Amino acid sequence: MIHKNVDEAKKSRQPQNDAAKQQAEMDAMIKDNLAKIKNKIFVLSGKGGVGKSSVSANLAATLAKKGYKTGLMDVDVHGPSIAQMFNITELLDIAPDSKQLLPRQINENLTVVSVQALMQDKDQAVIWRGPAKTGIIKQFVGSVAWGTLDYLVIDAPPGTGDEPLTVVQTIPDAKGIIVTTPQEVALADIRKSISFCKTVKMETLGVLENMAGFTCPHCNKHIDLFKSGGGERTAKAQGLNFLGSIPFDTRVVESGDEGVPVMMYEAPGPFKDAFEKVVENIIKQFEG
Repeated sequence: MIHKNVDEAKKSRQPQNDAAKQQAEMDAMIKDNLAKIKNKIFVLSGKGGVGKSSVSANLAATLAKKGYKTGLMDVDVHGPSIAQMFNITELLDIAPDSKQLLPRQINENLTVVSVQALMQDKDQAVIWRGPAKTGIIKQFVGSVAWGTLDYLVIDAPPGTGDEPLTVVQTIPDAKGIIVTTPQEVALADIRKSISFCKTVKMETLGVLENMAGFTCPHCNKHIDLFKSGGGERTAKAQGLNFLGSIPFDTRVVESGDEGVPVMMYEAPGPFKDAFEKVVENIIKQFEG
């Protein structure tokens, strides 16, 4: 009877031991991958619809265009859009030797991973609870063959829930960029994002004001679609850097639907000129 109880106890401990071993292996892989990534940028927003994913995609594209080895990680589990913006339609491959996921190679300097690229049906709803979302984010950091990178850009869902918290806990040296539009509704939400960054002690690179204005192509009149200046005022009030204002540009919408971020085009324009200045402000903070 005693031997039977001992055997049963051993069996009950086995799943726990296996889980602990798997966690230790994942932690080691995460540590190894992060050691090869010089700079990590976490793009946040307090609410949806402010263009956070467009900013992430164009930021990664611009860094890559400047010659930096760049990775883009889309961890917006329920509403991934990065795959569409880079025309990623096929599932990710697995390296035969390491069994790691291979990020999609966009060009010689840019690789991308998205939850969407793991799903057979792009219209399938992802109905996951917190532990599942936490697990996939950790896998994206540890189980993807990122290689040596100058920058890793992380596009997270809006808000301050499981996904942003997991990113901060998994990548503790990531630095945040908070995206907003100028109107008060969005500003109220980014103040929560700023509070989140301070609470988890994540360094913030600054606030970026998106969709700050629009120039009518017919009359050339400037229109403040969502008011103006709110992002800069909020940044100053919170003691944060203001990275710049980005105008609304219909080409950003068109290029996103076409699968080529607008910053990969050669043609200049107000959006591109403003975005270049924002990226320079970001690079200066990393390179001094």
